[in-house]
Amino acid sequence: MAQTTVEKTSVTLLGLGAMGTALARTWLAAGHPLTVWNRTPSRAAALAADGAKSADSAAAAVAANALVLVCLLDDASVDKALAGADLAGKDLVNLTTSTPAQARARAEWAHERGARYLDGGIMAVPPMIGVPEAGGYVFYNGSRELFEQHRETLGAPAGTTYVGQDAGFAALYDVALLSAMYGMFAGAAHAYALIRKEDIDPTSLAPLLADWLAAMAPSVHQTADQLRSGDYTEGVASPLAMQVAGAQTFLSTAEQQGVSPELLSPYFALMRRRLAEGSGEESLTGVIDLLVR
Repeated sequence: MAQTTVEKTSVTLLGLGAMGTALARTWLAAGHPLTVWNRTPSRAAALAADGAKSADSAAAAVAANALVLVCLLDDASVDKALAGADLAGKDLVNLTTSTPAQARARAEWAHERGARYLDGGIMAVPPMIGVPEAGGYVFYNGSRELFEQHRETLGAPAGTTYVGQDAGFAALYDVALLSAMYGMFAGAAHAYALIRKEDIDPTSLAPLLADWLAAMAPSVHQTADQLRSGDYTEGVASPLAMQVAGAQTFLSTAEQQGVSPELLSPYFALMRRRLAEGSGEESLTGVIDLLVR
């Protein structure tokens, strides 16, 4: 019986930092013909040895294939790299970290130059790329038709999650999730600081801390439900008034342990403001309304 070989989409990738290199290796491993470019040409040498084509310029790399992916340092780097490239008829996928406003402006910029455009937000670190069980994925926004056309190719390095046509949504989802991550890091930093001067092995606190954070994580669903309904008292187990009353214990403990309260104080201040303006029976969801200008 004759076997049918499915031809893999050819890919151009601009940017070979740690993330770009990880992306490149997964496309090569998946059998996609790959053309790469990097401002520092030496970074392309190892990939070229593994079968990638190394372009002398970003413009030449763009000219090589219809599907062009960009993974550079910042939005300004995208401007510089693509300044001399002919984007007419190209499918441009920008994986460079940017703000929603930058992503929307870049989409208009690409369309004015005759390109179809997708913007992406990578929810992974380089070691997670090409490792499905690691759980990494990329947010994509833009034309649904364009996304579906390239979905298989885009999914080779990591999972794909489409978040709508708005050109700023992938960047917004990306920053929203990473902002929550930094909040978690801040809380963990404060927790470790509290025990730093005590005869407590931090590795004994780590599993307790990880389990506690995992147990608290589902509360984000209740917050979302309350924001949608507008009822911040629905299903509340620990009302705002009780939590504000208990906040001083956390601040006093920090003082007694010789730990700065600077990571906790701003949030406690918002809680007190919300209590003064709202109901003590509601959850902490109302703090969100104080943050929105």
